[in-house]
Formats: sequence, C-alpha cells, structure tokens
Amino acid sequence: MKTIRRIRVLHIIQSLNYGGMERVLADLVSRCDPEKFEQHVLCLGYLGRFSQGLDEIAQLHVAESTEPLSMLHPRRLTKQIARIGPDVVHTHSGVWYKASLAARRARVRWLIHTEHGRRQPDSWHHRLVDGLAARRTDVVVGVSERLAQDLPATLRISPARVECILNGIDTDAFRPKPDGGALRRELDISGHGPIVGSIGRLEPIKAYEVMIEAFALFTKTTVGQNATLVIAGAGSARASIVQAIEDNGLTSRVHLLGWRDDVQNLHSSFAVFTMSSKSEGTSISLLEAMSAGIPPVVTDVGGNRAVLGPALSSYLVPSGDPAALAAAWARVLATPETHAHASQLARTRVVDAFGLGAMAGAYERLYERGPPVIGR
Repeated sequence: MKTIRRIRVLHIIQSLNYGGMERVLADLVSRCDPEKFEQHVLCLGYLGRFSQGLDEIAQLHVAESTEPLSMLHPRRLTKQIARIGPDVVHTHSGVWYKASLAARRARVRWLIHTEHGRRQPDSWHHRLVDGLAARRTDVVVGVSERLAQDLPATLRISPARVECILNGIDTDAFRPKPDGGALRRELDISGHGPIVGSIGRLEPIKAYEVMIEAFALFTKTTVGQNATLVIAGAGSARASIVQAIEDNGLTSRVHLLGWRDDVQNLHSSFAVFTMSSKSEGTSISLLEAMSAGIPPVVTDVGGNRAVLGPALSSYLVPSGDPAALAAAWARVLATPETHAHASQLARTRVVDAFGLGAMAGAYERLYERGPPVIGR
C-alpha cells in the first residue's frame, strides 16, 4: 500500500503566549488533519502558555539567537527553516517581514501570511515594510471581511492574492453554563448587581480608558447603580488604566484580574461582554464570550460588525464614545427578557458562523491547493 506523504506546514509566530492570535494558531494546529499535515511551529521569541500540550500534535521550535541586522540578513532563521524543510510556511502578524525573507531564502515553495489585525494608526513605515513582505508572499489572509477588503490598497497588491478566512472557536468548549458565584466570592462582590466583563490585552489600541469613563456614567443609571466592571488581561497599558480608575473614583467598582486560565468561569458571571477597541480583526475573546451566551456590546470597528451580525447590530457603538457604550449596556440589561433574547442570539450567531471546524477546513484547503498562478 502506497504511503501518502503529508504536507509539512511550518507556522512562524513571535510566541504562543496570551492573546487571540496565539489562541487561533494553537486551535488551528490542534484541529488540522494529522493524516494530511505534519505541523511545526517556530516561535521567534519563546513558546508561552498556548504551547502546553501542543507538542503532542506538532513539533515546536524556538528560533536561535538573533544576529545583528537580522531584518536584512536573517541567516540563522533561514538555516533553521531549511533544516525543518517545510512545504508551506504560514506566517502570522508581527513576524511577517523577517520570516517571509528567511523562508524565500530557504527556498520554501509556498508562503502564506495571516493578517490578524492592522495597527491603528497604520503608519507609512508599517505599510511599507508589510508591503515588501506581501510581494514575496503567495496568499495573504484577512481574518475579517473588512480587513480582507482593505488589505489590497494598504499593501498595494492584487485583490486576487487576498483571501478572507474568519477566525473560529470551539463552540462546545465555550457554551453557556450557570454562574456558581465563584467570581463574586473571590472579589467580594455583594448583592446581585450586573457584572460587565471584558477580556483582552491591556494595550492602547483596546482603549480601556474609554470603557472606564463609560462605566463611570453607567453607575449613575438605575440599571448600573450596583454594577461591577471586571477586566481580565495584561499588557503595557495597565498603569494608565489604573490611573483612569482612580481618577473616576471607581477603585472599589472596577477589578483588574490579570491573565486568567479560567475564562469559562469568568463568562458564567458576566452579564455583558464589552470592548472599547479602536481596531479589531475577528476577536477571539468576543467569539468565545458570545458562544458562552453573553450579550455583546462592542465598538463598531474592524470585524466586530460581521461578528455580531444584523440581529445584534444595535449593540455596536462608535469608537471613542463612552456615553454610547454606557447607554448600550443599559439597553441590553433593561429587562430580563431583553437580556435573555440577546444571549440566545449571541450563542446562535457564533455556532452558525464561527465554528473552529470551518476555519481549520479553509486553511487545510489553502495548504493543499498549491500556490496561485499569479505574478508577484
């Protein structure tokens, strides 16, 4: 019986530590068919949290120490890629320029890049560097329809070389569950006031200061007078968020949890999931929360509108508008019936449109298809 050679796929990413992009990669590697694909992951920095258990289904690598001028001459990375010998190199946001250069110098036949979200503001320097990387990449994937539509003009490449593959999640792992009260006990939250929750990187692009200002307004409303805001995540903006909490007199009403491994338990306590971002691709945190049946209130940026869909579009608010954010929280929590209806719509939307199987299948077909016959 003839043995079919598996396609060797090498993912290149900065790390597999906390973040939506890192979760997507770990889930993708876990879901791809092991009989068809031999998978490798190369981290340019370090492995991180999402690498745990991944070595059972993929070979994990950490880049050798970086030499001077590696952006121009990534010799060590080129040699490491050549030793792995991939059929496909799949790069991810943050490593595109160097990784694509090394992959081409290692004579990799087919190069794919997934753009998980653009920086805001998107500087001319980043557009220039990514545009150069795009010219040596066969297929560029955007994780939302809006992002995929914008990429050809941003990168100055043909629309025929851009595809949209929506992020997906395991909707069985993230499903509605009753609130056992653990978070309220942990944080000593008395009473039954609603918990407004958010999970994500604490970075300027997430605009958490706007969320804090919105919560200050919300606490002055009838529905929000006993509310609590809980934010899980870590990042460079933590100090400024703490300052915003203090400036608004909300020290006892807002809790910063840091990174948590019990996201499903957090979900069960949230009455609303919210984001105040300036930009998003297809947010994994948002998909997971909606899959768990939490009504979303998020800014109308990037892929958020596509995630919520028409039925939940009334819970999209303009970026940078704390009053609109607070008003939307009040609307979704106005009555138990309104909240229950939004919860059902959220779960149904993700199950129908953003399952992990659909995402993995789309990437599998891309790996198998072969490079498009399009001039670079």
